[in-house]
Amino acid sequence: MNTQGIAIMSSPKTSAFFVMITMSLWFIMLLLRPGLLRAELGTTPNIKHIVVGRCYSYITLVNPSLRYDCEDIWSQFEEAVVRQSSCNVTVEDYHPMFYAMPQTWPCDSFLFWSKTRTLMHSYAAVVRHFWTLEDTLVGYMFNDLIWCGQEQDSGFDFSSCPEWSACRNHPVYSLWRRASQNFAEMACGNITVLLNGSIVNAFNRKSMFGSVELDGLNPHRVNYVNIKVVANLEGPFIESCSQGSIVDLIQILKSRGFRWTCTNNDETLMILQCIQNPKLSSCQTCANSLLLRRSLTLN
Repeated sequence: MNTQGIAIMSSPKTSAFFVMITMSLWFIMLLLRPGLLRAELGTTPNIKHIVVGRCYSYITLVNPSLRYDCEDIWSQFEEAVVRQSSCNVTVEDYHPMFYAMPQTWPCDSFLFWSKTRTLMHSYAAVVRHFWTLEDTLVGYMFNDLIWCGQEQDSGFDFSSCPEWSACRNHPVYSLWRRASQNFAEMACGNITVLLNGSIVNAFNRKSMFGSVELDGLNPHRVNYVNIKVVANLEGPFIESCSQGSIVDLIQILKSRGFRWTCTNNDETLMILQCIQNPKLSSCQTCANSLLLRRSLTLN
């Protein structure tokens, strides 16, 4: 018997089995490496209908006092992106679009954040006077969308767009840089910054807040920068107002002439976290403390 021949030869069923295993392993690798999968995602399907629809929704329901031409805003956006390579859309390319949609907000309502997105939205929903970048028209229109053009084509690339980190002049990154800069330059009165105390570099100079928004703040318009450091209720407790990168942020604010406050354990933020995870032991302690405080107030 030729055992070597048996080892080499394979039946059609065996070949199909190995193909199936190979494809399965490839798919699992994509799931384990979401960066690869995201890199293959192209422009969000139906992006024009989404953007223009959100624009009409915003000026009709969210802020009816605004009078914007949503079709013109889309045209300016499209002009900035199409016929450009996916890494060649600058902040300046979006200037006509932003000129078509000027917006201002009342003082004492600006909320900035970094690495605290989920909690930030809950906080803004509860403390109703806060407004975030996502609450502006441009933020409302383009939130969570992906887009890029094609240098040799007049349309969007729906098959593949690079990740933000691939190039500085990424079309999505450039738009958010401009939007973030505008938002920061509008800021006035007392502003709030929400940072994550459970990670290293809660204040990161490379983040959108650290690299764009912080530099856009004007100490002559902003009365106080109120920093709120919020850690996960069960930890880890890595950074605080007196530890880590938050100290660097405070030094930058001081050097630029800003007045500031910093809070480590904001009660409202703790309660919001407990609503999401009420069975945590720290939530029971928090609830008992609030009940005790209420009884003392009533007495």
